[in-house]
Amino acid sequence: MSTQVYLAQARASLNSQDCMALYDRWAATYNDEVGDDAQDYVAPVLVAQVALKSSNNPARSVILDAGCGTGLVGQALATSGVKAIDGLDLSNPMLTVARKTGAYRNLAQADLTRRIEKADNTYDIVTCVGTFTAGHVGPDPALRELVRVTKRNGIVIATILEEIWVSGGFKSEVEKLKRENLVTVVSDELIDYVKGHGDKAVLVVLEKVDRAWTT
Repeated sequence: MSTQVYLAQARASLNSQDCMALYDRWAATYNDEVGDDAQDYVAPVLVAQVALKSSNNPARSVILDAGCGTGLVGQALATSGVKAIDGLDLSNPMLTVARKTGAYRNLAQADLTRRIEKADNTYDIVTCVGTFTAGHVGPDPALRELVRVTKRNGIVIATILEEIWVSGGFKSEVEKLKRENLVTVVSDELIDYVKGHGDKAVLVVLEKVDRAWTT
């Protein structure tokens, strides 16, 4: 099956089980296919670069890669010296590939449409790439959960496919978090996503406000 067909099917998924089944099938060839010149999936490296710039000491930062897939973001971070990276993903075969990279401290299966089984204020930085797209994970409760597990004054960095930024409710959810004084919006800029397809995504960088967090 071609990458374009996989992408089309992934974005047309009706529920998390359909999405997981597709990525389970795709896991073995995913890296080769999205990384070739025809696809040019640049988002993982771009997000890793933002994460590194967001930290005064990347080597000592504790990072969660939410929706880590096969580990593309983790590899980019580990190559730059980050030691403590945890990863979550819905697909166990994807996690198997990520585990082989050696980039991650811990890896676990998780459904990001539900509460994350992590304590409040755990991570310095949370990244989320390729998860907020059509047919995948919606904004609520996922964005709020990413903020919850981030330390006060920590950073959440997420890509959101351009076509669902407004229609999918992501822009309004970010604004809601800001109104509730839970985050400040550091930036929300349009970037290349899957460059070979011409896909764009909004790269959102949120800083968690230094205040008591209640769940």
